[in-house]
Amino acid sequence: MKITISKQRDEGKFIELPGAEIGKVVVRFPPEASGYLHIGHAKAALLNQHYRDLYQGQLIMRFDDTNPAKENAHFEDVIKGDLKILGIVPERWTHSSDHFETLLHFCEKLIRDGKAYVDDSDAETMRRERDERVKSKNRNNSPETNLQLWEEMKKGSDRGKQCCVRLKIDMKHNNGALRDPTIYRCKEETHVRTGNKYKVYPTYDFACPIVDSIEGVTHALRTTEYHDRDEQYYWICDALGIRKPYIWEYARLNMTNTVMSKRKLTLIVDEGIVDGWDDPRMPTVRGIRRRGLTVEGLKQFILAQGGSRSIVLMEWDKIWAFNKKVIDPLAPRYTALDLSAPLVPVKIRQPVKEEAQKVQLHPKDPKIGEKSIWYSSTVHIEQIDAAELKSGDTATFVNWGNLKIVDVKKKDATITEIVADLDLENKDYKKTMKVTWLAEVKAEKSIPVRAAYYDHVISKAIIKQDEDWKQYINKDSVKYVSMVAEPAIKNLKKGEIIQFQRKGFFICDQEYQAKTGSEVHMILIEIPSSKT
Repeated sequence: MKITISKQRDEGKFIELPGAEIGKVVVRFPPEASGYLHIGHAKAALLNQHYRDLYQGQLIMRFDDTNPAKENAHFEDVIKGDLKILGIVPERWTHSSDHFETLLHFCEKLIRDGKAYVDDSDAETMRRERDERVKSKNRNNSPETNLQLWEEMKKGSDRGKQCCVRLKIDMKHNNGALRDPTIYRCKEETHVRTGNKYKVYPTYDFACPIVDSIEGVTHALRTTEYHDRDEQYYWICDALGIRKPYIWEYARLNMTNTVMSKRKLTLIVDEGIVDGWDDPRMPTVRGIRRRGLTVEGLKQFILAQGGSRSIVLMEWDKIWAFNKKVIDPLAPRYTALDLSAPLVPVKIRQPVKEEAQKVQLHPKDPKIGEKSIWYSSTVHIEQIDAAELKSGDTATFVNWGNLKIVDVKKKDATITEIVADLDLENKDYKKTMKVTWLAEVKAEKSIPVRAAYYDHVISKAIIKQDEDWKQYINKDSVKYVSMVAEPAIKNLKKGEIIQFQRKGFFICDQEYQAKTGSEVHMILIEIPSSKT
């Protein structure tokens, strides 16, 4: 039974996978365990999961551990954690190394069949000959000679280390990926899973089509940057007489003001420009989650692009706009005041009982719960709001009502005090200035907060190939603002998202702790909106 999917190229549309049948589709996500997953990997993983779910099939999570120098058990755990964060649950976990014996067998078969040869040319000569479309001096060696050198490679001898195995395809081909690509190299490093059992290791391009075929993958989803290697993928399948999966291409995710290269991200971390791989400025799964990007917001952003093959540079504004739609209906509302300038006491001339009253945490959804707001005859507002008020104004104090401004006292340009009268019977809020405030009370203390505002760590939106990307590293990409928040926020937990009224959305990065003789500030990270 086939499933029908819209074939329109509009945003958010998914192309029907050729030959796909309900219950029979098998897709895979094959990262190398040599680093943290970034947002580009997240797109790949989520797209594979989307098609798995759409066709009620299977998703294989395969670690590509063909290079022992890069494979790291620590990063396997990291990637498993990243996938858990993304809510991705595969049906199977595998490793390319599960198939090392089979890969060896297939390599030897190609050598015996005269479809591969062992080459001892140095790397520079090989590169030059491939560029100039010149055949290697070893290309026409007999299978017997090649097998002898192959044995030296498998032993890891000095002679073997000089060699690699190359496919014999077409050195004149316009597609460079078909000019006798390397499929096996001699490596001395200890493999994290197989130890020192092997001295030769397959390239990813050789292992991928074979392992895809063996593991039953029906549709191999790959970014368009692999397009030139698709012919090589199918050539290997044909040469070995194995089942060919269908390759489906989609556009790689490119973001403005961002580098995704593992080498570049490592430099940013190692030089202390950011605080680690989970720094909120990093495009890693952990970094963007720590900055407040929800999994649902990420999914909506990625799925909105659909299965498009058009390569575009996406702005972060778009991803944060999707995220805001997710968090806005759910985030509890609280009040905090910026301490960058002295707070202004507002003295109310009528007696106000010092007491707490319950209000909704979210004005549109009572199910989110309630909080206690304290009231008293002295409240505090920010200097920036006080500067907008003058005698005779009516201002709406949020979650209280209207107050009539009686007097505004100043010392030079700084406002030192405001005197006001309650005007709660006046329910006209349409044209009044809205003011956030905190009551001065003895029963409960306000909570100290440090708010972190992050900017792009790469200052230029698009860096050209001939430009030095390091010139655009922003070494001053975080600003901390001291605030004081209402008592109701004191039990906020790490990872919870709130909105500070008239300030924006924040995610808790460090919980508040009241200790004898000292206290640990709550640290909140501002979540960008589509406008920031």
